[in-house]
Amino acid sequence: MSSRTASKSLSFEIKNVHLPLMSVLVKSADLQLLSTDLQHRFGDTPDFFDNDPVLIDLHALDAQSGPVDLNALLQLLRRYRINPVALRAGNPVQEAAATLAGLFVAQEMRSLPAQASAPEEVIREVEVVREVPMAAQSAMVIDKPVRSGQHVYARGRDLVVLAMVNPGAEIMSDGHIHVYAPLRGKAIAGAKGDTSARIFAASLEAELVSIAGVYRTSDTPLPVDVQGKAAQVWLAEDKLHMRAL
Repeated sequence: MSSRTASKSLSFEIKNVHLPLMSVLVKSADLQLLSTDLQHRFGDTPDFFDNDPVLIDLHALDAQSGPVDLNALLQLLRRYRINPVALRAGNPVQEAAATLAGLFVAQEMRSLPAQASAPEEVIREVEVVREVPMAAQSAMVIDKPVRSGQHVYARGRDLVVLAMVNPGAEIMSDGHIHVYAPLRGKAIAGAKGDTSARIFAASLEAELVSIAGVYRTSDTPLPVDVQGKAAQVWLAEDKLHMRAL
């Protein structure tokens, strides 16, 4: 061992790290269809992804789906500020394409339990491959009414709304949602898969409530004991539960 190494620390260290990583489960090799679905789901919320690192999972494709143009798929995802860094291939051809594209080829990963999701959500099957506790951020506070057509997204934190959420408006949070006024639009909590997230409203009249991809729309009327009342919504056993406060 050199005297420098023995007497002085090196200029680097090798350590294990655990990073949050989402998975994009691709269910169709038809990239035009995928493009249409992505635009439908995220076209109005361009900040939903902020160059988040993701793993592309092609295991859902079968032989009848045909080959996937990986380079075109990468370009499509990047248009939505999704940053592919790894790929879970379904066959050796896909593995070779991933290597040529500079992606890490993942062999195994640990998944969250499957959850119901909206039909149009083609990439909301979030699978946590690696996980690390993150420093808590202060909640985003909105003190003005959220009007029809407006979208509010609290990335990585809770959302507190002090005014009405009008019909046609959408509020979204990676954590909890608190609305201290009538909630008449759409409320999406645990947007990136947090099943412990909850929705609280001073008057629950929502068009849609969703937690970690499990949702309920106004097509199914709210229970009488929570309709128009102060209430909370939470997720248990892959089902939404509601209770007056």
